Amino acid sequence: MVTTIPIDAEIGSPVLLRVMTHYRWKTFARCCALTLLSLIVPLRCEAQRSTSSAADDVPKPAISAILKLFTTYEVVALPAAHGEKDEDDFILSLIRSPRFPDKVNDIVVECGNRRYQSILDRYIAGENVSFTEVQHVWRDTTQAMCGESGFYEELYPLVRSLNQRLPAGSRLRIIAADPPIDWTKVKSFEDTKPYLDRDGSIASAMEDEVLSRHRKALMLFGIFHLLHVSGSGQGDAVTRYERHFPGKTFVISGLGYYGLNNERLPISKAALEVGPLLLETNNTGLGGLSLGDFLPTLPTMDRECNVVDLAHHQTRGLLDAFLYLGPQNSLLKETVPADIVLDQAYRTEWLRRQQISGMPAPPTLAEANGEIVESAKNPVLTLPHSPPVSEQMASRWRQGCLDRARIQQAKPN
Repeated sequence: MVTTIPIDAEIGSPVLLRVMTHYRWKTFARCCALTLLSLIVPLRCEAQRSTSSAADDVPKPAISAILKLFTTYEVVALPAAHGEKDEDDFILSLIRSPRFPDKVNDIVVECGNRRYQSILDRYIAGENVSFTEVQHVWRDTTQAMCGESGFYEELYPLVRSLNQRLPAGSRLRIIAADPPIDWTKVKSFEDTKPYLDRDGSIASAMEDEVLSRHRKALMLFGIFHLLHVSGSGQGDAVTRYERHFPGKTFVISGLGYYGLNNERLPISKAALEVGPLLLETNNTGLGGLSLGDFLPTLPTMDRECNVVDLAHHQTRGLLDAFLYLGPQNSLLKETVPADIVLDQAYRTEWLRRQQISGMPAPPTLAEANGEIVESAKNPVLTLPHSPPVSEQMASRWRQGCLDRARIQQAKPN
């Protein structure tokens, strides 16, 4: 089945993209829609941020390599909670490593409403905060996928439990980075507009809570919030704060669909037995490949309304390493936990938020639950490839961008 997604409905000239439906299609659609509603910073060539060596092309055991990165970098960024169970399981294993609290102070999360940071701090510190109360942190964000995430339902209690066994100076903090939306006051799409600059909120949290305090942080976000020199408007979150704190962040991505068609990976049979591996992009063959060889991307606009297609940009300069978790055709997708599905009051509110946000959503809760049941029939993860972009579509995007620019210029100061 194919879903048609209205990208520019607000100004009355819809641009239609066709994206293959899969378990986390709503997340991909939302990210693409929000990207196309704004402008992106021009991509530019970036000097290599570290000295290259032949050792860069050698896969490294992932957990030990990531922990070692914190000696050089203040931030290591990983994708999380976007439907990829193996990635999420790896992150939980990383956090459970006995060495993790010695290397890291903070975990900064996409699925965390900044409005509830004080509740979150008390919960993570082990104070008397119920699970039902702290659930608002990840269930009440701007993103519907957070409210279905089994990963976050495990992450928060895990860190709380770990902290109870750590000395005060080594305890971890979780920092919520999503805008402080109050859904009890949201009745229409117009009410959500003050909270749409998610990358600005993430960058602000990183600068205020981590980088300015010289703390070490693990960032957990969708990969398109994490790329260097990229993103919509003023840039994605990492691009924004790197203007003030350059060279502090090491970005890791999953391999996406690379390897599904027997594409070569620089991994020996002996290395495969080591377990999860880190494959760097600096001065390596993988770094010379295009982002579109790995991840589904959609073109957007630069400041002059020219079409920019990230799919054709080399991965080096955008990200620093890939995470190999096993054969690409055997990775699993995340399922929705039963306690979420059975919470009818929350699921009804979840569906209301989806419909207000204008994102693709089933018309009824029964149909939403039916999608979950249907998805469970095939646990293997699949990702859509980027849809082809015709000259006609590119022209329509450019015209829409120019129209928005004229409208913006015509507004009184």
